[in-house]
Order: sequence, then structure tokens, then C-alpha cells
Amino acid sequence: MKLLAAVAVLLGPLALATAVPQLEHRVSYDGYRVYRIATHHNAASVKAQLKGFATVPFNLDTDEHLDVAIPPGQISAFESLGLETEVMHEDLGADIAEEGSFAAYRGVEAQAVPSLTWFDSYHSYNDHVQYFNDLQAAFPQNSEIFTIGNSYQGRSIFGIHIWGSGGKGSKPAVYFHGTVHAREWITAKVVEYITYNLLTQYDNDTTVRAVRDSYDFYILPVVNPDGFVYTQTNDRLWRKNRQPRSGSSCVGTDNNRNWPYMWNVSGGASTNPCAETYKGQAAGDTPENQALVAFSQKLRNQGNGIRLYIDWHSYGQYILLPYGYNCQARAANHARQTTLASAVAARIAQPYGTRFTYGPSCSTLYATTGSSVDYMTDVANATYAWTIELRPTGSGGGGFVLPPAQILPSAVEQWEGMKYLLATM
Repeated sequence: MKLLAAVAVLLGPLALATAVPQLEHRVSYDGYRVYRIATHHNAASVKAQLKGFATVPFNLDTDEHLDVAIPPGQISAFESLGLETEVMHEDLGADIAEEGSFAAYRGVEAQAVPSLTWFDSYHSYNDHVQYFNDLQAAFPQNSEIFTIGNSYQGRSIFGIHIWGSGGKGSKPAVYFHGTVHAREWITAKVVEYITYNLLTQYDNDTTVRAVRDSYDFYILPVVNPDGFVYTQTNDRLWRKNRQPRSGSSCVGTDNNRNWPYMWNVSGGASTNPCAETYKGQAAGDTPENQALVAFSQKLRNQGNGIRLYIDWHSYGQYILLPYGYNCQARAANHARQTTLASAVAARIAQPYGTRFTYGPSCSTLYATTGSSVDYMTDVANATYAWTIELRPTGSGGGGFVLPPAQILPSAVEQWEGMKYLLATM
């Protein structure tokens, strides 16, 4: 979810090339070194010093630091600036190659549960589809696969519905999804680990049984399938969907700036089709967002409403509450949400000491307009609507390119937080 604004001094030729629809070769980041630059609340000064560098920005959403990739031919000149930096990737291309060494997924026999080795590596879109099908096939009495629509290029936006003893559709909805932003691969893995535990632990964990019997779960791991596939075939750092726009050679809309609520408010999205946070030509005009909006309305109207919605992103380690469009606005139940977020952050920290910051989205991180959480709060009437930004923070871990060894720990700590939240909210 990190905001990559279209700032001319930071968008070098490589970053601009990723937006051109004719690009069919794989973008190489070999030899690029990624730095976190301390700005000491003077980001403008740092950006001025970066003029002339063909940098690839990882984030531009905080006045405390900038995360940028420097091409190999400019590393020496960059380091001669004497900025205060930490290295996030010594060689971004090498780390992408390591991350992209997918283990084969061969499926399972009928009624068998997939192995936890699924979380040892990242996987293709088709493997994610098969994994959900295999999970559901092992629990056919209490789950079903569903689709909410198709992406611009015609890929299925799929999910799994899980229920407990009350029967299908009888309880308030818990609604999770991941991979809105294509490069945030860890999000699909985290929601899949939550899915795995909700299904497999029902008979031997009293907390899981209680929450399964209290809620209907709707979990969609990859809601931007075109962008996700593109990150694995062409450009690992692609963020948006793959929808072209008339009058522009640039491709893609940020689906988390396209929700039809507070879309016209300025300051939290871009009207430039080449920008990473391009909001679209009209509110809700991407096929992916239209499918999500229709599904959200269905859950709102089905009788029991939406108790909890979480939009999973990376990176930065945040639990973000409403609202994004206004830094002074607060949800009606803000105090309760803050109490829960504090406790969830404490539970997340228990397995490995990972610390999450929590608070309203705009005032805690940055402004967002046309965002999912604001829509879910004020239009879909979710009791709780959060964005969770996953690992990492700081220089450790690698930003969007999270090493495979961190998949399972990231998922485990989120599951600890979710068990508490689901049992307490």
C-alpha cells in the first residue's frame, strides 16, 4: 500500500517504463541497491538532492524517511551525498530472484489437507486458485468456493466462504481480502494461513470453534489478479490493475483509490493515469472494484451485516482505522476500535516481538481518498473496518520483496492477533 507518488525528481526511466502498455519484457532490477533515507522531517531537501538520479521509489508517504532503489551505475554518486541511510536490499534483483524461486505445488489427494509447506515459498496465481480449491475440498460441509466477478483481463476474483454450526449465511460477516496492490505478495499468504487455521482447527481449538460458530467468513486472497500475474511475468514492483485508459499510454488504476465514497476529495489520490495512486476516470470504474462493491453490498444487505472487514497490505507494520479521507474524522465507535487495535497489536507482538503502530489511517500514515476502509465504514456499515500493513518496517526485511523465510512468521503473528480480535469484538 506504500504510496508511490508521481514525483518527477524520483521517477527515473525504469519507473516510468513500467506504466507503458507495450512493455512485454521483464523489468530488471539487477544491481539496484535499496536505501532507507532519514529525512529528519525535511523530505523536500532530500528530494532536491536526488534530482538527476534515476531512482525507483518504494515509498513517499512519510516525512521521516524515503525508501528508494538506486541503479548500479549511480550508487557511488548517491553515497557521496552523505545522506543518513540504511540498506534495505544490497542487490534488489538478486533478492527478487530468491523470492521468485517458487516451490512446486502439486495439490493433494481427495479429502487431504494441503501441507504447511505451502507457506515456505510464494506461488503463482493458478497455484493460489488450486490451493483454495484443495482446502475447500477437504471441508465440503462447512465451506464453498465463490467468485465475485472477473478482472479486466478476465481472471476470476475468487474466495472461500466458511461457516460453523449455525449453517451457511446465518451469522454476521467477517470479510478479508488481500493483494489489492499487486506487488504485496505476503498479503495472500497471510489470509490463506488464517483460512487454513479456521478450517483445520475447528475440532481442536475452542476459540476457533467459537468464532466459526459466531460468524460467516468470506476470504478473497487475490483481488487484483491481473496485476499479481504481471508482477510475476514482467515487473515485480507493479502496483495497480492492468486496465488501459483512453487518451493515455499509461496502464492501471489503484483499486484502493477507486471506491465510490469520498472519491472526489482532493489530496489522497492522483488524477494522473501514470501515477501509482491514479484514482480512475470515475468512482468505481474498474471491473475489480465494481465486483468488490457489489459483493460488499450483498454482505451488507443479507440480514446480519458485516461485523469485521480487513484489507491486507504491505509494508510498514500498521493497524489503520477509519478514516483516510480526513485526518480529523473519527468513526462513531473510534474509542472501541482503538482499544481493540491496541490489544491486537499486543497479541501480534507475542510470537516474535513484531511491533505494530495503530491509529486512524490519515493521521497515522497519510491521506487516502476512494479507499476501501472509508467505504466499508460509512456505506457498507461494517462495525469494524481496518487496513493492516504487514511486515516489514525499518531496513530489515526488504519492503515489498519479503524473503520467503518471513512468510510463515508473518502469518503466525497475524493469526494470533486475529484469534484475539475475533473472540473479543
